[in-house]
Amino acid sequence: MKPLQFLTAVALLIAANSSALAGDPVFPPGVRVGLTPLVGLVPAKTFVGFETEDHGVKVLVAELPAQAYSEVANAFKANPAGTAGIKPESIESPAGLAYYTAENAKDGATSVRRYSMILPGTSFSGYVAVQVPENASKIYTDDAIRQMFASATLRKEVPVEEQLGLMPFKVTELGNFKNIRTLAPGAAVILADNDETTGFEPAPFMVIGLIGSTAAQPDDRGRFAQQAATSIPGVRDARITMSEPIRIDGMPGYETRIDATSGKDNTSVTVVQWLRFGNANALRIIGSSPRDQWSSAFPRFRAVRDGIQPRG
Repeated sequence: MKPLQFLTAVALLIAANSSALAGDPVFPPGVRVGLTPLVGLVPAKTFVGFETEDHGVKVLVAELPAQAYSEVANAFKANPAGTAGIKPESIESPAGLAYYTAENAKDGATSVRRYSMILPGTSFSGYVAVQVPENASKIYTDDAIRQMFASATLRKEVPVEEQLGLMPFKVTELGNFKNIRTLAPGAAVILADNDETTGFEPAPFMVIGLIGSTAAQPDDRGRFAQQAATSIPGVRDARITMSEPIRIDGMPGYETRIDATSGKDNTSVTVVQWLRFGNANALRIIGSSPRDQWSSAFPRFRAVRDGIQPRG
């Protein structure tokens, strides 16, 4: 090989290896987990993460409860050989020591390679899942996926504007709540004085989101509202103290209040639920407060409620 050809070949090899990752870490909107995506991966349109233009390769990014990482780490340490031929691997990342697995699977009739990684956060665990179809496996190899996993990192907070910008409605009043966090990007948001570490229930907090079902007829709204209020996750021994129709921003709604017990410390709480009915779904606003803080919390709840507006 001539010197020029040799140097050209070396340069191409270096370029190929160095361009496997496309720049700095990227955080999908609404989550605290980010990574440097492999070349060819772009932000996904229908889920949180990245995908190729043909939607064949998918990289899902999510947050899990804090204890998920320790449970996985302990399971891997207890059985380092893995199970069913799937051997766990560890990898150092900017977020800390991560664990991942790789396995062959089927997506319908398509043969795919699946990877799952979990990494440690502070009040949460980071999670990344990758699916590579067989026809892309020569480009998105095991080594390339490992290289991408090694770039995984975390950010402490998601900017409030970014979180609220994903919601299908505008939240113009935050009620002086200290922590704003999307429970599911683009679906529900929590406003709280406490956080995941201390637990939300011992202090006032709100959850705002859309529910996909609604009352079939106006006469069904009372029953629908009461059923929804008594089935709020994390609420126990609920007793309805008030439920009546109201108008919210000029639209039909329902206000329901319950006394209940909530949280690991069995906090006695008063909860208000507002439903604002639309055509296909209903806006659901929940405010929960320890009973002895209700008188100061309720005006904050109402101010947030009155500041919610539809997007133009």
